[in-house]
Parts: sequence; structure tokens; C-alpha cells
Amino acid sequence: MDLDKAKKIELSDKKIFNNYLSKHPPEISEFTFTNLFAWQNYYNNLFIEVENHLLIFSKTFLKQWKKPKTNSDEVLFFLPPIGDIPHEIILSLFNQIDTIEIHRVPENVISDLKENANLEELGIKIEEDRDNWDYVYDKQALEDLSGNKYRSKRRFLDSFLEEYDYEFHLLSEEWIETCRKLQNKWCIINECQSNEDLAQEQKAIDRLIDNYSELDYNGGLLLVEEDPVAYTFGEMLNEKTTVIHIEKAHRHYNGSYQAINHIFLEKCCGEGTEYVNREQDLGIPGMRKAKQSYHPDHMVKKYIVYREES
Repeated sequence: MDLDKAKKIELSDKKIFNNYLSKHPPEISEFTFTNLFAWQNYYNNLFIEVENHLLIFSKTFLKQWKKPKTNSDEVLFFLPPIGDIPHEIILSLFNQIDTIEIHRVPENVISDLKENANLEELGIKIEEDRDNWDYVYDKQALEDLSGNKYRSKRRFLDSFLEEYDYEFHLLSEEWIETCRKLQNKWCIINECQSNEDLAQEQKAIDRLIDNYSELDYNGGLLLVEEDPVAYTFGEMLNEKTTVIHIEKAHRHYNGSYQAINHIFLEKCCGEGTEYVNREQDLGIPGMRKAKQSYHPDHMVKKYIVYREES
């Protein structure tokens, strides 16, 4: 396995990624080309095709932000291989490379690993990565916000719909720069430059907007008296699931977050969409509380696989 032949992710690689992802529809929110490309400069990912699998890895991922499990300066950070038998590729990686970690590994791959190898004998450890579990919601429930458990959310939505003379537009070349305008203002208000996470997110959003015409994501924009107040970017993750990558709104418009969520799901998603993946909470208490308050249908659990240090 010659990882030296790996290359960084570029727009010209979209067809390669989409071919693998269409054959192996993902459950984890990380696995869309749009998402991988947007965050490329943050994670410094490389990719290579090995034995009919797509391998995505980084030599620097997490080093600046978290201590590696292996406590090594030479560790390689992989995402789960994309292909027919990812667990076998993972075992092969551990056989060939001393210091690796596999992140964002979904439950089905973990089950296959446990069933097909003596992990304890191999010194391979599995750890829950709760901060990166995806929140997945019933699409109709999230759109309607009906019933007692959504009463406060519905109140905010109704307030917006009744109070403001609004326009909604599905994302297009005509409106993409208006989303940038809103994002830049949002960042000023929320002091992105003094928050490392928000600053990195801003760079990822700029990358999405700069390359809108070449990428496949969709979205929506909400205006009040021609002033942009909320926008969202998303796409189909698999046949039944839409993933929401970005959602921003100006809170001084009462109910703006509830409104962009409701109208986008109402206008954009096809009849086949049953679920909405709203990604992870990153272990941020406020974000976790907010995501839990919308009552997820289920979570997409993810794990870290690494070798136990001797």
C-alpha cells in the first residue's frame, strides 16, 4: 500500500468521490464531496484508491486541536474506507502501519471488525466518539414542529411567519452572493475572528460559495424587506436522508432559525426524503442542548479505532 501516491482533494476529483459514494451510500455526514472539499484546507486530507476502496487520510488532522490517541508525532488519521469491505481494509492498514487512527467509524463497520478479528489480540482499541455522533430527525416532524414537545419551537416559527413580510428563494447563482453577505455580517456579529472554530468554519463556507457552480449542494435564502436574514446549505446524503451542512440566521429576527428550517424542508426536499441529518454537536454544550431540543429520531454513532500503546 503506497500511500506516497496519495493526493489532496481537488474539484477535479468530484467524479471519483461521487462514484464511490453512489455505490456505497453513506450514513455519516462527513461523506459528501461537498463537505470534504469545503473543509480540505482545515483537515489537509489526502486520498488514494486501494483495492477498490477509497482511502481518505491526513498527516495533520487533529494534531493542532486534540491529542492523538497514540500520542505519536507520526500518526496518520484515516476516515473509514469507502468500499465493499471497509473492515478488511482497516485491518490491513493496522497490519502495515504502526501509528494510525481511524476516525468517524460507523457502527456497521465496528460490528464487522468485532466479528472478523480478535481485536484484543491485535492490540486494537475502539472508543466512542460521542462529540461527533450525527443527529438525525424525522423530516416531517422537523418540518411541521407539531405537538407539545415542539410547542416552543412552533411558537417562534408562527411568530416569524405572522410578523414579517418575507421572501424565500431556493439557492441559485442569483442568490449565492447574498448568502455570502449574510454570512459575513453574521461573522462580524458573532466575532468569528476571535473564535478559532468559527474562523475555520468561515473559511469552509467561503470555499463552498466560491465554488458553488461546480458543487452539487442546494440551499435556501430567507429575506425580509430585501434584507437577508437566514440561509442554509444542504444536499442528499443518501436515498432517504438530507444533510444540512450550514444554517445561519440573524437572531434579532424573531424565529428566523425555525423559519429557514421549516421553509427549506417544505420547499426543497423531495417525497423520498424521510430523514434530516443535522450533523454533530462537537461536544459544545450549547450546541448539544439545541440539537437535543429538536428531538432527534436517532443518532448515527461513530467511533475511533486505534492501536493500544504498549
